Amino acid sequence: MKIVRYPEKSLWKSILERPHIDAARLGSTVSSILEDVKRDGDEAVKKYEEQFDHVCLQSLSVSKEEMDEAEQLVSDKLKDAILLAYHNIKVFHKSQLTSPSKIETQPGVTCWQKPVAIQRVGLYIPGGSAPLFSTVLMLSTPAKIAGCERIVLCTPPGKDGKVHPAVLFAAKVAGVSDIFKAGGVQAIGAMAYGTESIPYVYKIFGPGNQYVMEAKQQVSLHGVAIDMPAGPSEVCVIADENADCTFIAADLLSQAEHGPDSQVVLITTSEKTLTGVQQEVTAQLESLPRKSIASQALDNSKLVLVHDDDEAMDMANLYAPEHLIIQTDNYAELAERVVNAGSVFLGRYACESAGDYASGTNHTLPTNGYATSYSGVNLDSYFRKITFQHISSRGIANIGPAVAEMAAAESLDGHKNAMTLRMKSLSGN
Repeated sequence: MKIVRYPEKSLWKSILERPHIDAARLGSTVSSILEDVKRDGDEAVKKYEEQFDHVCLQSLSVSKEEMDEAEQLVSDKLKDAILLAYHNIKVFHKSQLTSPSKIETQPGVTCWQKPVAIQRVGLYIPGGSAPLFSTVLMLSTPAKIAGCERIVLCTPPGKDGKVHPAVLFAAKVAGVSDIFKAGGVQAIGAMAYGTESIPYVYKIFGPGNQYVMEAKQQVSLHGVAIDMPAGPSEVCVIADENADCTFIAADLLSQAEHGPDSQVVLITTSEKTLTGVQQEVTAQLESLPRKSIASQALDNSKLVLVHDDDEAMDMANLYAPEHLIIQTDNYAELAERVVNAGSVFLGRYACESAGDYASGTNHTLPTNGYATSYSGVNLDSYFRKITFQHISSRGIANIGPAVAEMAAAESLDGHKNAMTLRMKSLSGN
């Protein structure tokens, strides 16, 4: 990890730059795959599954027999852990339900807003080197609470042609039945356009690598909504001189092991903490099974020493991290100053892993600085808000003249007439 001490503010942006690959090449590659899927459907998906996931599939659908087999393969201990996580995620997201309230903006003018579930949603669950069954719970649980009629889940199979048993068990727990063996760009294309096997959806959710993120952004330009730009994982830790260096190093490595394009950042006001974390990262890395992956991510990562809390918070808000851990004595005070972050973890015991799995908050969060303008997945992500209004004769009398005046001022006589005709009918003229 690169160490930066007391950088000038003008250098912060460059110091905090994320790793990236050539955008032009990325966009072109993704566009080509999406066009193939749009044109050739299942055939294209299977072709790319063989090319990228090294598996030859006869069918893209996960069968009932595969679901039943998976349940037998998951240990009771892991089942209990998944059920506990599901409970907490369900409780937290269910608390976000709201009841519509009617507001009278003027006597006789009543307006209200009604949340209506998106009927067809697609969930992308990354595979690769780690089966993210936790993401199944994070995406499908709020979808079921919201009342989405069709939930389509795509995830890459292993080389044996099967989906990881824990992924299928989590899907069963959360109530998802439409599960397909498709990963990467081809899965995003299948859910966006529909194939012979995989139905199209109205909105796509889920994290992924830079190719998946680019695919989501491309299909979002053509009628399909997406949750957010959610790419390679990242964490920023703010720490003071009393922070636990062992915990911080573990938190940094927990994100670094996601993938070589992940990034971790420490911002500290203490030279002692900076040195201690550096030593702990080196020591803990040696025993990490995913050492080679984490090591590549650490090459993109920074340990930054700043003068005070003001600089620490300003830098963190500029970075706008997916995950922000504040391990300082005054974490409650600093929490009030967070402006840009996907999810915040407070105190020495609130490790990011808790949010990834079982605290109840959602772990599908904006990355790459998009926390400046996007929220993480929540219950509202699965709703559209439709507004309603009812206007009585009294309401026409109260707002009619203003509507007619404004329409005339905009030279929209049709708009004006729609109101003045009603006004005249009520006045008897």
